[in-house]
Amino acid sequence: MAKTIVFVMAGGRGSRLSPLTIHRAKPAVPFGGRYRIIDFVLSNFVNSGYRQIYVLTQFMASSLIRHLQRNWQLSSIDGFIEIAPAQMRLGDHWYRGTADSVAQNLNLIFDARADVVAVFGGDHVYKFDISQMEAEHRESDADLTIAALPVPLDEARAFGVIQIDGTGRITGFQEKPDNPTPMPGRPDHALVSMGNYLFRTEALREALLHDEPDATSSHDFGKDVIPRLLKNGALLRVYDFGTNRIPGEPEQSVPYWRDVGDLDSYIAANMDVRSRVPSLNLYNRNWRIRTAQRDYPPARFVQEPMTPASTILDSLICEGCVISSARVDTTMLGYDCFVHTGAAVSESVILSGCNVGAGAKLHRVMLDKNCSIAPGAEVGLDPEKDAERFPFITPNGFVALPKGTVVPKEGPIELANDIAYLLERDAVVGPTFKEWRERLAIGDRRRHSFTSAGPRYRKYKR
Repeated sequence: MAKTIVFVMAGGRGSRLSPLTIHRAKPAVPFGGRYRIIDFVLSNFVNSGYRQIYVLTQFMASSLIRHLQRNWQLSSIDGFIEIAPAQMRLGDHWYRGTADSVAQNLNLIFDARADVVAVFGGDHVYKFDISQMEAEHRESDADLTIAALPVPLDEARAFGVIQIDGTGRITGFQEKPDNPTPMPGRPDHALVSMGNYLFRTEALREALLHDEPDATSSHDFGKDVIPRLLKNGALLRVYDFGTNRIPGEPEQSVPYWRDVGDLDSYIAANMDVRSRVPSLNLYNRNWRIRTAQRDYPPARFVQEPMTPASTILDSLICEGCVISSARVDTTMLGYDCFVHTGAAVSESVILSGCNVGAGAKLHRVMLDKNCSIAPGAEVGLDPEKDAERFPFITPNGFVALPKGTVVPKEGPIELANDIAYLLERDAVVGPTFKEWRERLAIGDRRRHSFTSAGPRYRKYKR
């Protein structure tokens, strides 16, 4: 592992997660109250003993870069986590695909003299002892080992689908097929790639040098490089993620992995962490998930005079929060939030810096950072009214509010000026936003979405 070099793919646009990703890369999206999605893959590598890690960035990377520079500096002399943006080494273009992003950084592999190269995605939530996968990769002398797991057949269309023989050798690969090939003996499941690869260095180099000049290639590992390796007779093997065991966790525990590709799956994964018996164990001291250490005070639960005590049920409440004679039920509440007297929040995911006014009611709501809900406002209780008032509602019925949104008790919601500018130009949500533009208010330029709406002493009696 000391000579293995790691590339974490963190340049994805994450368009299906809009409006969370209109101003940040998908790996930078907050998760679990106090983390960011990229913290999970980086924690997995560091916990597994890897110390030469490059993070490949591209789209909306400023908040991601800031997070990495402030919080992910390895202290070891021989270790590093470095940012590798597109450098146009192979032509006048940015990263054109996952394979091209590594091809543009082949010099880093040569400089490291690595015999194994790890290429992992930076936009999934999971725990993985990667050293166990590398041990199998080296023992089999494979050109490429792909981490995989079974998923229901109707979900497999969103992944690369793998076919194997009885020895674990890969015999076929379908990238996001309309009709996935089921697993032998499990006709309702398919074996899918997690997008996590271990390459023999020379095999990777040859594959990328063949792919780079191909004008017909999309320069993607799943669509181009892996099928070409199979066609040329390379030894590709599968690693069964289900056999992976995390130190400090019960032997019978099931490995956790979630693709948070859209808002509903993102909300569901947050609820996994929040649940009474969480599928993702954040309390394992042998496998810590590292992130920013913030100087916020402990969460505070206040009972106002002549009002009922605060009620908290099956929820996660992060540091810096104040809950004042309010009810919070089955909710993920990020740091630096204020829930005022008489408010009720249920089945919701609320990111940091949000303010929920006195008597407000939220049900099945996803608030991006720094949103403010006016006293007495209701969101998520009446689907018909919500459909008339809120432009972003998920297929599962969650109201999603962009960063810095202000929701008055009545009338149009107010978007932060900088967020409205990005929404209008976004390829995915732009058309929806233009249809709604006349029904929304846009905040003054002086009110930026970056400003927290969280606890301030002067607001305690709102």
